[in-house]
Amino acid sequence: MTTTTIRLPETLKARVAAAAKRAGTTSHSFILEAIAEKAEQEERRADFNQVAEERYARIVAAGKTIPWNEMRGYLEDRLAGGKAKRPSARKLTR
Repeated sequence: MTTTTIRLPETLKARVAAAAKRAGTTSHSFILEAIAEKAEQEERRADFNQVAEERYARIVAAGKTIPWNEMRGYLEDRLAGGKAKRPSARKLTR
């Protein structure tokens, strides 16, 4: 384990101490958990962005897409249990 110094404004230090007390833990554990949660959140965001970029690249490479209003209508009809005609992909326009 390594040591890192974090300088907190007094008001934040007091808030962390109060929150840790309410959570039944130490300020140190509270801060470690908060940092771990923030790191995980950023990793999930990066993964999401990577998947989105890859999907968009496939759309551009295929050159075809379905307008959202048509796809949404199709999905809503399917959810409602109705008979839905599958929309067809068209040339990508910008």
